[in-house]
Amino acid sequence: MMEEKKACCCRKTTKRSQDQKKALLNRLRRIEGQVRGIQTMLEQDAYCNDVLIQSAAVNAAMNAFNRELLASHIRSCVVRDIRAGQDQVIDELVETLQKLMK
Repeated sequence: MMEEKKACCCRKTTKRSQDQKKALLNRLRRIEGQVRGIQTMLEQDAYCNDVLIQSAAVNAAMNAFNRELLASHIRSCVVRDIRAGQDQVIDELVETLQKLMK
């Protein structure tokens, strides 16, 4: 039997301050609310252009979330690992940036 390869993004952990965690979670909750709003718009047969505008707003909000998290990641995790001689973190960062830029 072929062993199933599990995708896991959580092999490492990052300790964040309560303020950082709260800010990131608040952003995600706002985005979640925006997505629910789009669902409601579709259920109510909203005009396509209006839905697309809201979808663009969700994309912009996710991009802002990603920029904030990426900056924090570079300043903390990446710097820490490089200082510890774990240069493979650079390859990991490059791969992550490539995924973000698709």
